[in-house]
Amino acid sequence: MSLTGTPFLYTTIVLSVVALILPLVLWSRMRGPKAVRAVARVLMLLFAQATAVTLIFVVVNNQNDLYDNWADLLGTGDHVQQAANLGQDGTGGIALQRLPKVRQTFTAAEGAAMHAAGGVRVTQLKGRVSGVNAEVYVWLPPQYDEPAYRNHRFPVVELLPGYPGSAKAWFGSLKVHEQLEPLMRSGRVAPFILVAPRTNLLAGVDTGCANIPGTVNADSWLSIDVPRMVTDNFRAAAAPANWAVAGYSAGAHCAVKLAVTHPDRYRAAISMSGYNDPIGERNSLAAQSVALRERNNPYLLLRKAAAPPRIALYLSGESGDGYQAGVALEQVAKAPTTVHVVFLPRSAGGHNMALWRPQVPAVFAWLTVNMGQSRAPSGTTPREPSSADSTHAALASGTASRAGAARKR
Repeated sequence: MSLTGTPFLYTTIVLSVVALILPLVLWSRMRGPKAVRAVARVLMLLFAQATAVTLIFVVVNNQNDLYDNWADLLGTGDHVQQAANLGQDGTGGIALQRLPKVRQTFTAAEGAAMHAAGGVRVTQLKGRVSGVNAEVYVWLPPQYDEPAYRNHRFPVVELLPGYPGSAKAWFGSLKVHEQLEPLMRSGRVAPFILVAPRTNLLAGVDTGCANIPGTVNADSWLSIDVPRMVTDNFRAAAAPANWAVAGYSAGAHCAVKLAVTHPDRYRAAISMSGYNDPIGERNSLAAQSVALRERNNPYLLLRKAAAPPRIALYLSGESGDGYQAGVALEQVAKAPTTVHVVFLPRSAGGHNMALWRPQVPAVFAWLTVNMGQSRAPSGTTPREPSSADSTHAALASGTASRAGAARKR
């Protein structure tokens, strides 16, 4: 029975109701020795508590797409077949342009909202460079099958969830395709292909989208294998100017890190409630040593870059949860790097889907403009306070105060 399926949800509801009724019906009707009756009553109470907790977990999990299946929940899933040392560029010396095209088999994805807005499809991808074997979800814009676009190659946005998190979350919880379909039809948002690869590749840890020889090559999976699969199977534009990566929470950190590290693969990145230092997610493999943290901190990478990368970054967050990280990047960025920081008040919500879901239209309107897909629609790029009187160290670690930012407005 699927962890996120309707049958399991209904089963937990039925069991919760039964667990509530049992004590009401049997409490005073118990027979036998006093000790036996006491044990039976305790077991009924424990059963009621267990089913209630299970029901709450199932509802929360279904709403936030934290765990996609039982293997993710139990920590038994492992999607890494090998993790060779692929070198600094993550290719392992493989001539990517010489790799033959591989046609993937796609099926209709199952789950909440996966059939909406034309439907999401899924494939099992064996990464030829990374050694990762995992699922990738793809949604095609409404224009894709229109005759007028039969020769058009579409821009692409990779969508990364937080940790723990399922690749389905962007479609299930954030409803990205349902929100964007009418905006794409009206021309307010460019017709992007949306791609959501699995990022939860190892049991019980966040990969930090890093390449760690002998452990995982998550960077190469996301920035080489997944894009290559998309261009092999769809009319997707291959040039980096047509590629962006977006994420929330741990996925936001990954999105910015990938764009800063690979300006030859991505033009833009979206970060919602992200962080710079990988220690922001203590279960991240990229946070296990000082050297790894430095190699995977986009703030340090941007500050030390020999030549500023030609990328555009959009970062949003509340004070202490993404905002200061964005300000830090803005302060060290030099042309042609551009950084757009959006301050979100506490009243906007917390570190959850309710905060990120309403940002989808504005985020993709910004992408449309900054990836050269159209002229700027009015009202899509509001000016926000985005700097603070804080040290670089405080900004990079996310410890700078909101008061500092207020003083500089």
